Amino acid sequence: HKIRFWEAPSGRCSRIIKFPDSPVHRLEISPDKQFIAAAGNPVIRVYEVVPDHHQHHAQHGGDASSHHHNPHHQAVLTLEGHAGNVTSIGFQKDGRYLYSGSEDGTIKVWDLRNPNFTRSLNVGAAVNSVA
Repeated sequence: HKIRFWEAPSGRCSRIIKFPDSPVHRLEISPDKQFIAAAGNPVIRVYEVVPDHHQHHAQHGGDASSHHHNPHHQAVLTLEGHAGNVTSIGFQKDGRYLYSGSEDGTIKVWDLRNPNFTRSLNVGAAVNSVA
């Protein structure tokens, strides 16, 4: 399972991130455009949109696509706490919190400075969307 970054003008794939756990059910970009959260089963992984090494390599004429297996493509944060497919995610407007909904019937709020959820609400049925 992979997340691919595409350059719109050229149609070229500039980066591939392997998502090791499951299919990716949802992607969400942080308000500051620095991070992308990927929802799977049952984890959420947060990646840098443009890792520092990627910017440096591109500025010096390198082909970023040749570095798909670079360790900088690892998640900067892994959020664990759901027991089923994570079907919906979003960032709070200042990017400090991430919220998620799951088929396990819970909605969780995560403080991104700490990999544990801050709040968990059991709604008793699968959650398809949170906003």
